Amino acid sequence: MNFDQLKWDENGLIPAVVQDASTLQVLMVAYMNEQSLRATLDGGETVFWSRSRRALWHKGATSGNVQRVREIRYDCDGDTLLILVDPAGPACHTGAVSCFFRTLETPNA
Repeated sequence: MNFDQLKWDENGLIPAVVQDASTLQVLMVAYMNEQSLRATLDGGETVFWSRSRRALWHKGATSGNVQRVREIRYDCDGDTLLILVDPAGPACHTGAVSCFFRTLETPNA
């Protein structure tokens, strides 16, 4: 992966959408910096940058719910990553498979 093709924000971050490689379900969205992306590529499991803790965050390091990376793609603008993973368990800290389990009501639904 050529890091020069990626567009990092003013804080050196890029959003990463994590998707189950088998079901294609979107599991979560997190942020990566160059260090977390390199750690992900080197280790084969997702590592993110925690904006609240201001530290690297190896997904599943404490819970065991790691995400084994199958493929990393980037969009046409180079400002968002799509990470296809084999999850070892739920992605959400609530225990839900995906962090996207709530629905907003829409007026025309």
